[in-house]
Amino acid sequence: MNLALAPETLARWQFGITTVYHFLFVPLTISLAAITAGLETAWVRTGKEKYFHATKFWGKLFLINIAMGVVTGIVQEFQFGMNWSDYSRFVGDVFGAPLAMEALLAFFFESTFIGLWIFGWDKLPKKIHCACIWIVSLGTVLSSYFILAANSWMQHPTGYTVDKATGKAQLTDIWAVLTQNTTLVVVFHTLTAAFLTGAAFIVGISSLHLWRAKRKQLRGEELDEKQRRQLPAMLASLRVGLVVAVIAGLGTAISGDSLGKVMFEQQPMKMAAAEALWETQAPAPFSVFAVGDVGKGHNSVEIEIPGLLSFLAHNNFTESVPGINDIAAKEAAQYGGKPDDYIPSIFMTFWGFRLMIGFGMTSFVAGAIGLWTTRRKFWLAPEHRRGEDEIPRLMLTKSREMGPFLTKWSWRIGILTMGFPLIANSFGWIFTEMGRQPWAVYGLMKTGDAVSPGVSQGEVLTSLGVFTALYAVLAVVEVRLLAKYAKAGPDTDEKPPAKDPRLRLPSGGSGEDRPAEDADKPLTFAY
Repeated sequence: MNLALAPETLARWQFGITTVYHFLFVPLTISLAAITAGLETAWVRTGKEKYFHATKFWGKLFLINIAMGVVTGIVQEFQFGMNWSDYSRFVGDVFGAPLAMEALLAFFFESTFIGLWIFGWDKLPKKIHCACIWIVSLGTVLSSYFILAANSWMQHPTGYTVDKATGKAQLTDIWAVLTQNTTLVVVFHTLTAAFLTGAAFIVGISSLHLWRAKRKQLRGEELDEKQRRQLPAMLASLRVGLVVAVIAGLGTAISGDSLGKVMFEQQPMKMAAAEALWETQAPAPFSVFAVGDVGKGHNSVEIEIPGLLSFLAHNNFTESVPGINDIAAKEAAQYGGKPDDYIPSIFMTFWGFRLMIGFGMTSFVAGAIGLWTTRRKFWLAPEHRRGEDEIPRLMLTKSREMGPFLTKWSWRIGILTMGFPLIANSFGWIFTEMGRQPWAVYGLMKTGDAVSPGVSQGEVLTSLGVFTALYAVLAVVEVRLLAKYAKAGPDTDEKPPAKDPRLRLPSGGSGEDRPAEDADKPLTFAY
């Protein structure tokens, strides 16, 4: 049988495609929920319409994104029973616990309070309505925590025992699963990366609107009334995005360093493959660029920084770091088989690791430069910094009145950086999962033992084709929806509720009846 078409290979391709696609939406959901909540809080506290319009605008994009995320996430769970039944049978008692907690607790928060937030704009008091989106944000964080706890258990099993009679893993300590150091650092790293993703998304779309306005001004055209009213919300959004990008970028770098040290202890092969370090070295260099030859067990081309890998692994520049060949020989002696069986794809792990870092940190650097150049209301000359009402008239008057950020290439970089964290996230997960091979559960179950024994090559190939085609259609729908509403910008014709409604109970309760004229008033939908 052709190995490339073996059921195990096809099942891995299918799960990889659906996972990477699904995770395009997850970080945006987490970050946009919190940023939208922050913008609504600013509106509640200040009463400024620019924050109201920004809240509605980003909230609309958040709703499109979360809907697609839920749909694509369901498909992943199907695969545990379809393609990976032996895996589910072995780890179901452990792996299922955090997933059940995610569904019963976190998803309940999200689904219940997002409905209140969507339909409650003119029905709930401002503070209660704002609290709803904060609870949704909390739900997204909890959801990610429980799912990452399950994945971290696959990376570093703990809090379990294997029943000798059934051969199944049984949960003995859920607290150990939820709070082990692998879970904590993975959650920290994933959440900071998620906020970097959302910040870049906001910076990119805000830059697009502001550059369109600037370009129109350069052509000698007047801004229409809609564009002029949208500028305050877009400027406020840009500033928020830049601040979040810098904070989240720093958090991603710090958490990534912590995660790397944990992985050097728990999965030394993954990190040795990430550096294409074939032989144990002391001190160990960090390879900026390398081309590895797996068959010969060495790199044909290398550009290295001496001692840096030792520092990343052990916080000093001299300690030894084990190489691929030594680790593979050790694992073969411990688990059986040939050393080559324990060597993952060096090309994918090496370049996945670098592309993850490179694209992620590019957005951080862009955010830092943008924040520096916008630190003093860059859009106005000093004599014109009078207030929000002056922005539409004075922002785009003369190029010399604007900081270096308001150049053509600066805006283009702001727009392009929108996609960089999404690429970094994808390569991060590819590196994480491929670097763990050949293990489905590290040290307990190999990937080849985890697939469904009764699923044929043709069945997996059929489901792979169907899911890939379905996701391609969903991608077109998602991109078109996001592009449509992002391009339109905030709906500045919509005004905030005229007065803060009060919660009143119907007759027989402790409050007054709702007025008759409100009985048939339609709910205000977020769109």
